[in-house]
Amino acid sequence: MRFPRASGILLHPTSLPGPHGSGDLGIEARHFIDWLAASGQSLWQILPLGGIGPGNSPYMSSSAFAGNVLLIDLAELQAQGWLPATLTPDPAFSGTAIHFSAVVPWRMARLQEAASCFFLSASSQARQNYANFCAAQAGWLDDYALFMALADHYGWQDWCDWPAPLARREPAALNEARQQHAERINFWKFCQCAFFRQWHALKTYAHSKGIQIIGDAPIFIAYQSAEVWARPDLFELDTDGKPQVVAGVPPDAFTAEGQRWGNPLYRWSAHAAEHYAWWITRIRRTFELVDIVRIDHFRGFVDYWEIPASEPNAIKGRWLPGPGAALFEAISAALGPLPIIAEDLGILTPAVDALRQQLGLPGMRILHFAFGSQGEERSANAYLPHNYSPDTVVYTGTHDNDTTRGWWAEISEAERQHVRDYLACSGDEIHWSLIRAACASVADTTIHPLQDVLGLGSEARMNFPGKAEGYWQWRFEWAQLQPRHGELLASLCRLYRR
Repeated sequence: MRFPRASGILLHPTSLPGPHGSGDLGIEARHFIDWLAASGQSLWQILPLGGIGPGNSPYMSSSAFAGNVLLIDLAELQAQGWLPATLTPDPAFSGTAIHFSAVVPWRMARLQEAASCFFLSASSQARQNYANFCAAQAGWLDDYALFMALADHYGWQDWCDWPAPLARREPAALNEARQQHAERINFWKFCQCAFFRQWHALKTYAHSKGIQIIGDAPIFIAYQSAEVWARPDLFELDTDGKPQVVAGVPPDAFTAEGQRWGNPLYRWSAHAAEHYAWWITRIRRTFELVDIVRIDHFRGFVDYWEIPASEPNAIKGRWLPGPGAALFEAISAALGPLPIIAEDLGILTPAVDALRQQLGLPGMRILHFAFGSQGEERSANAYLPHNYSPDTVVYTGTHDNDTTRGWWAEISEAERQHVRDYLACSGDEIHWSLIRAACASVADTTIHPLQDVLGLGSEARMNFPGKAEGYWQWRFEWAQLQPRHGELLASLCRLYRR
């Protein structure tokens, strides 16, 4: 599927300004949409909208379907009358970083307060809206809310270590748990109702301003998640529900030990036997939230790296075949053609590119990867703009890369000179030189991390693959966005017809 020639910004909502310790779905998100429109942008790319997992990563959510309750706009709950008119922020809150140790308990306490008020005093219309939501989303919401209530009750130990009748989902045990934890189950359902109500309002506002939203679907999901607990037969688990093998990628030029992600692997034969119904539901739900979906680790659908769960890193493993075209053909047959971006980065094979082209999906190109080749191979580097095809989404860098200024400070002088020669620039404003190169390329879509628009260094890096702690924290403040930033973006879009 060809995309219109367009430009956008990569920014996760948690990075937005706001008084409550982290960005959310409130008025600041609308201000950002206004800024996107005024700056000639038509796309807003975000990271996965699910809850955060170990290391505060949005790629290790406790559900493939639920939203991140930490993104709920507390001001909207105040307007509903479910929170007091004044909320006192924690002194540990920062405008430039998310201090999760303070933000998570503070926001969760406010949500509990709002839920208690709702169930005591909500209007009949609000209660009916809540009931309608619960009925419409019951296919995933019932398992999710029960899972979260039980996970809270058992201190977030792995679900396989819960009492055996609950781990095995024996009907009598589940019915007893639903009664015992009814209040907490209702809390989690209330939070999801609030999240989806606010998200759909924000998405509608974005559309009114001509902005489409690019979402992100991780290929794998967390072991400690509602879906793995609810459908263990769809994952490579033993009879006790424990993974014997986990996901990751082998060593490469960037990581000597590879990356051991730890997610359970899919039992693809079980998915195929059900004609990929679970995946069809997942993709359908994702497209209810966003307009375009970037599917993470596209390589894993061709073949994936299986690591024994006992291994501390990803060095020892093996490649096994994924579902290939069969999965995507089943999705297309059920849902029709969809605007999907294939994250075709990492160690690739000709089969990966062949599948992407067979499916008609645009791939990704990262300018940070374009200038490191040497000798005769230099001009053949696939990430150099002269080698792009139109069905491409080009980035200066992604959430997994350093910022452009941070990257520039770390690369070799030979690589810097290659950049200067190729882009005919001095490197003084290297972030704008790369943004211009992306905009000028034949790639249909160009996406710029906001950190690069602002010209920030490594202190603003969002993530570092393989490092479990210390990331996903960056936030910006409105004072950092100057008129010049929007004017330059708008002028580049006019100049290069984006």
